[in-house]
Amino acid sequence: MDLQQMRYVVAVAETNNFTRAAEQCLVVQSALSHQIARLERELGARLFERTSRRVRLTAAGEAFVPAARQALAAAERARAEVAAAAGEIRGRLAIGAIPTVTAVDLPAALKQFHLRHREVRIGLRAGASEELVDRVRQGTLDAAFLGLPLGQQPKGVRGRELARGHLVAVVPPGHPLADQDEVDLARLADEPFVDFPAGTAGRAQSDDAFAAAGVRRDVAFEVSAPDPLARLIRQGLGIGMLPAAYMSEFPDLPFVRLRDAPARVEHLVWSSFRPSPATTAFLSMFGITAAESGG
Repeated sequence: MDLQQMRYVVAVAETNNFTRAAEQCLVVQSALSHQIARLERELGARLFERTSRRVRLTAAGEAFVPAARQALAAAERARAEVAAAAGEIRGRLAIGAIPTVTAVDLPAALKQFHLRHREVRIGLRAGASEELVDRVRQGTLDAAFLGLPLGQQPKGVRGRELARGHLVAVVPPGHPLADQDEVDLARLADEPFVDFPAGTAGRAQSDDAFAAAGVRRDVAFEVSAPDPLARLIRQGLGIGMLPAAYMSEFPDLPFVRLRDAPARVEHLVWSSFRPSPATTAFLSMFGITAAESGG
């Protein structure tokens, strides 16, 4: 068993297709198939079920792939550690972020990091805060930028609070509330809402504030990202809640400040385990020392 065989298996598992996996690995399909078959003989188990229409993992394959990913990550980490010992930062850096992050200019930060460390390959994934925390804990993300309700702390990871802010009510153009400077949550009780899915941190910020105010509301539409939320509001289907600092992304939409506004705290989190050299270098851009990061 060698690392290349593991790479081939992981590529097939991710693409569900031998041809696409071979293209991704820059190898002819026959060579990839031969190496996987050789590995299966060594293991004494089939890793994939192959039909004319699809490829899928067997139970043995499902058990093998997570361990293969860990082995590949460990090999990558070993190469990065050796390079760091020689004064060079290289390897991979996987960053996650909520779409509405405002505490940092993330594209500018990644540009600055890339200019300093051109040998590091950077991946950026958007997602909900709870999903990103899970991925950091699992090791598939090195660090992530989150937005959580006031008083809620990310669990199982290291972190630092970056900023605090409040949400505003976003209304369609021409809405009766559009010319109001400030209102209470109770004023919004009869409005249909467009919001993030129930159970997410983005939704909890608003739900907690309305509950504290003793106000019931109707969430008529659930969306997973701010762009579709804004599109539905433009159509007059409801009003929404977004961070005040994020409203520059939607200059055409009126918003109303709230006296009892939901609060949000932005966090930067990273793994509780010793971070890679690339992760340590990235965290240092935000004033996080190697001792604080666990490096």
